Amino acid sequence: MDRAAAVHRASFDERLPWLVGLHTQDEDRWFYRHRVFPKCVLWGAFESDDLVGVIAFHEDWVDQLYVLPYAQRRGIGAALLQIAKSQATTLSLWTFQRNEDARRFYERHGFIAIEETNGSENEEREPDILYRWVFQGKAAG
Repeated sequence: MDRAAAVHRASFDERLPWLVGLHTQDEDRWFYRHRVFPKCVLWGAFESDDLVGVIAFHEDWVDQLYVLPYAQRRGIGAALLQIAKSQATTLSLWTFQRNEDARRFYERHGFIAIEETNGSENEEREPDILYRWVFQGKAAG
């Protein structure tokens, strides 16, 4: 859990620099141990012995998906997302409106924006977007 929290923090801080310092490393570790791990299925992506990406999901929800900045754009996030997709017929997730890279990533992978908020209900008070993906089935062949 500690390594997953470290991947989360490194990716979050790199891609969302306006939110750096929102939580301490200890708070991140607590969050993964006591909130994410008990309710989610977690998968990690490794290079050698280094954890470079993590996805946490449950039922029809992607709770967390982070890839270390240096490992991004190499298919790691797509592979992790595919694991969640393979176990669901619909998935939803939130991302921040200003996180253009994440938005493009999810849209490339079939997610559609279904709601935008002003951020008043999230911890960061940052405008966000709810995305949803629905399994379309395989084409008859």
